[in-house]
Amino acid sequence: MAERPQIKKENVKPLFESPYLRVADLQYAPGKHYYDATRRTMENLTAVKSDEEFQSMLADAVSCFVILDGEGEEPRLLLSYEFRYPAGQYLLSVPAGLIDEEDRDKPDALITTAIREIKEETGLAIQDTDSVRIVNPLVFSTPGLTDESNALVCAVLRSARLSDLSQEGAVGSEQFDGFCLLTKSQAREVLGTGRDERGKYYPLYTWAALLYFVSDMWRQ
Repeated sequence: MAERPQIKKENVKPLFESPYLRVADLQYAPGKHYYDATRRTMENLTAVKSDEEFQSMLADAVSCFVILDGEGEEPRLLLSYEFRYPAGQYLLSVPAGLIDEEDRDKPDALITTAIREIKEETGLAIQDTDSVRIVNPLVFSTPGLTDESNALVCAVLRSARLSDLSQEGAVGSEQFDGFCLLTKSQAREVLGTGRDERGKYYPLYTWAALLYFVSDMWRQ
């Protein structure tokens, strides 16, 4: 195994800080620097964690694969169009959100966050007949730019009513433009073309949700 560069806390310099985003200068060797866009504090950057801390750390956010599987009905994947400011577009997206500080120390922090975000962004409340499980506790989307990470959670809703669908729970800068309910064949088409029904590209987490749905992994 190749020896990796060691990034020490004393060699991390903050370049920009705001409530939701920071930019850090990571000096990984004398005179050599790399930049990290992060949601974490300088003391909690992923880059400076030990192997033990890295393997046990909590993700920054949760992305949810929501599947409606009502009795006698064809299963459908529930997605929405959310405005993503860096892309300047409404993108086909999964319900997602940051893990609140008060939830971070809970043993079920990922599930708690997923249930909350699904309710806020779809209007659907998780019932006793539904199942919510962790698909992956932490994945990186663009580790060449940022240490931001997401947990992946699958929620299978068996008694959801379409009349309850709502995007009125949007908070802060969140803006939505409707839902997209895809059957397996429709999801496969979106997955194959790489574009949504509006002809737009979509996020990596949407691709993961589409693949998880059409492969029937959610049934396992």
